[in-house]
Amino acid sequence: MSHAEDHEGTRRDFLYYAAGGAGVVATGAAVWPLINQMNPSADVQALSSIRVDVSGVEVGTQITVKWLGKPVFIRRRTEEEIQLAREVSLDELPDPIDRNANKPGLPATDENRTLDEAGEWLVMMGVCTHLGCVPLGDGAGDFHGWFCPCHGSHYDTAGRIRKGPAPENLPVPVAEFLDETTIKLG
Repeated sequence: MSHAEDHEGTRRDFLYYAAGGAGVVATGAAVWPLINQMNPSADVQALSSIRVDVSGVEVGTQITVKWLGKPVFIRRRTEEEIQLAREVSLDELPDPIDRNANKPGLPATDENRTLDEAGEWLVMMGVCTHLGCVPLGDGAGDFHGWFCPCHGSHYDTAGRIRKGPAPENLPVPVAEFLDETTIKLG
């Protein structure tokens, strides 16, 4: 093999590598917009975490706020509502899992679904787990919690499914108290 042939092979290798590199860059430039369009928009990212003032929520009432495009129920429960929820045996629940993003995978006891130790504050997504309807609150349904009139799902005072077609408890989103009157969602 002469010196010229060795040099020719090096040139050919360079052309292969350069063409391959250009192909990778071109593919990346073409594919990136397709992948990037699946990311959440700026307005959605801005609302991924909100603060809610609960100073005006009296015992026995609830407010509904919109978070990530969905309703969130924030209820300040009465002693009677807490007692009703804590008397329920796990054997009576169709869904025995707490569905709480703050304490995932635990049993669906009332203590595992509330935001505070006393059980006064309950924060849940206000979307029925059957077909996505918004349940009625303020003691509605057979178990004095929430009732979805569209298909007949009944939830108790802890937001656990008790009767009807809904397969799961109302989910509890990531939430925490920042101070005595402010809850942060997300």
